[in-house]
Amino acid sequence: MTLRRELLPFALAMAAVVTASNILVQYPFDHLGLGEILTWGAFSYPVAFLVNDLTNRRYGKPAARRVVLAGFIVGALFSVWLATPRIAIASGTAFLIGQLLDITVFGRLRRQAWWRAPLAATMCGSLIDTAIFFSLAFAAPFAFLDTGFGLADGSLAFPSELFGGQAPLWMTLALGDLSVKIIMGLLMLVPYGALLNVLKPVPALAR
Repeated sequence: MTLRRELLPFALAMAAVVTASNILVQYPFDHLGLGEILTWGAFSYPVAFLVNDLTNRRYGKPAARRVVLAGFIVGALFSVWLATPRIAIASGTAFLIGQLLDITVFGRLRRQAWWRAPLAATMCGSLIDTAIFFSLAFAAPFAFLDTGFGLADGSLAFPSELFGGQAPLWMTLALGDLSVKIIMGLLMLVPYGALLNVLKPVPALAR
């Protein structure tokens, strides 16, 4: 895979977001009583969709795929070192599928109203990313991916409240994570819109 020099800032930004999110997702957001439904990673990860969509807008789908792959490789290397193997595997799988879906959706909607492509792409990518990541990282059927499973304190198998009943903690965390990703996806429209006149499409590439 070759990476043009102009794509390097996007690739580095992607790698930084992935690495930070892989670490932060292991720690509950212990504020406002949300410790059982939310992790810090939910706040950082949506930035990856912003980086992806800006790359796609300016340079097109092939360039966006290169940035995703470059970010995945660098992020995976750091994740293996900084996070558990199971977190790294789950994150890498969810990242690739979610981001590639984002690229496809964005490409189909890019000629509509400026906000539709990034919003729809981010929502679709976030949904599939959350489902894949939390299933692989924390659900008991995938425990073979690591010697154990859980958050930093090993508590993820404990039951928690969900819609008046009980469910594994990872399920409530997944729902909380997705909710914040949706909110953050909406907020990411602000920087995306602000950069529209700065990162204009390159006519020969962005299509």
